[in-house]
Amino acid sequence: MTNEVEVDLRSIISGFLVAIHFIAFDSKAHAGLREKLKERLLEKQQEKPAPITIATPEIITSAGDYTFQIKHAGLDRYYRVHVPKSYTVQKPSPLLLVLHGGGGDMNIQAKDSIYGQLTKSESEGFIAVFPNGMSAFASGKLATWNAGRCCGGARDKAIDDVGFLKEVILQTQRQLSVDPRQIFVAGMSNGAMMAYRLACELPGAIRAIAAVAGTDNTLECVSEKPVGILHIHARDDDHVLYEGGAGKNAFPDKSKVTEFTSVPATIEKWRKKNGCEDKIKVLFANKEARCEVFESCHEQGKVQLCVTEHGGHSWPGGKKANPFSHAKASQAISANDVMWDFFRSLSR
Repeated sequence: MTNEVEVDLRSIISGFLVAIHFIAFDSKAHAGLREKLKERLLEKQQEKPAPITIATPEIITSAGDYTFQIKHAGLDRYYRVHVPKSYTVQKPSPLLLVLHGGGGDMNIQAKDSIYGQLTKSESEGFIAVFPNGMSAFASGKLATWNAGRCCGGARDKAIDDVGFLKEVILQTQRQLSVDPRQIFVAGMSNGAMMAYRLACELPGAIRAIAAVAGTDNTLECVSEKPVGILHIHARDDDHVLYEGGAGKNAFPDKSKVTEFTSVPATIEKWRKKNGCEDKIKVLFANKEARCEVFESCHEQGKVQLCVTEHGGHSWPGGKKANPFSHAKASQAISANDVMWDFFRSLSR
């Protein structure tokens, strides 16, 4: 972990008072100390510059990492693109939109030592895109997504994140050779919630989502076109509770979040929505993890659930992003491997 990322994470953890962060917090800390930490956090974030971007090229012709800025709904919005070395314009590539958690940003989500998405992009040959949520700071730090009933400033200001992410997909399709049948979305926590909103509102644009540690908290979901759903969750998640609700000590200001939908309710909603028969198949099971799937669904709109017994609020197979958390990411499964097994199964 670089010093910059570590400082950002430590600031997020101790100063969770300015935005919603899905990171553990000591609820017994002195109120005066919390206020001082909040003030210092605000000062540090105000000092940070906007992300360094390049002019948006009409066509991206070579592998590498790019950071772009677009104007959407009057706001400067940012996103990163990773093009794997295997990319060639002659062969359309899968596209994966990867959405960070609440209080995070695109750079943290693209940190390979934590989430491993760049390594997976190289091995699988997909284009990885890391959009940045709405932030009160020019730097884009401490960002959130408007996923419906959650979260923070993005929700409270009714930010058009659906429109922004749709434009990111379209812009990437204009710049790179993308297989339109293989556009997927993955998200962590608040980013997972945003992935569910995209499944509801952009079903024609995306084939499937992989939601990690975040449930469906949309306000409405009227689309009838099936979207493949993979949900990954730790049974001991102490932020977005498996059986529903927000963790008791996770959020000092619970008005910035919501009483989260449970994992079982989320899965049942999408099983019915995708027209899946109430017949489940166990794919994998041991003492530490279990994966099961509803396969008989309309238009391959499979619904799969993978549950780890431990790991807390984290990305299975990755490294813990919170240096102060006692919970370690479960290694019983790899979220990256499971999601690409799932995505590939939809085209068989």
